[in-house]
Amino acid sequence: MGASVGKEDGSPMAEINVTPLVDVMLVLLIIFMITTPLMNHKIKVTLPEAVVHKPKDDKKVVETPVTITVTENGDLFLNDEPTTKPAIESRLSVEAQKQPQPPVQVRADSTTPYRMVGEIVKIAQAQGMAKIGFVTTPPKRRL
Repeated sequence: MGASVGKEDGSPMAEINVTPLVDVMLVLLIIFMITTPLMNHKIKVTLPEAVVHKPKDDKKVVETPVTITVTENGDLFLNDEPTTKPAIESRLSVEAQKQPQPPVQVRADSTTPYRMVGEIVKIAQAQGMAKIGFVTTPPKRRL
C-alpha cells in the first residue's frame, strides 16, 4: 500500500530511477521541436552578393617599402643610409604622393625607447602615409 523506500531487509535501494529523467528529456524534446521552426526569419530577403574585382596581373606593380631604422642611441637611417628627421619628412611627403603608396617599415633595436619610434610614426602619419608597419624577428620554433 505504501511506497517502498528500500529492500525488504531495510537496506537502501542502489538502483537509479530513470523515469523522471526520461520525462524531463521528452518535455525538452517537445519544447525544442516546437520552438525551432519559430526561430526562422519570417521575412524573406534576397541579400546582395559581394563582387570582388581581382587586379590584372599584367599591371601588377610591386612597390619597394621605405625602411626607416632607429638605433638605440637615436641614430636614424632611411633605406640603410644615415639621415635626419627633416630629410625623412621630405622623403615621406614625396612617397605619399605616389600611387600606389609604398609601405613604411620601421625597424628599431629592442632596447630603443618607444618614444623615438613613436616620433617616426607621427612623422609618417603627418606626411600622409597610410601603411606603416614594424619589422620584427620571427619567434624561434621550439621542437
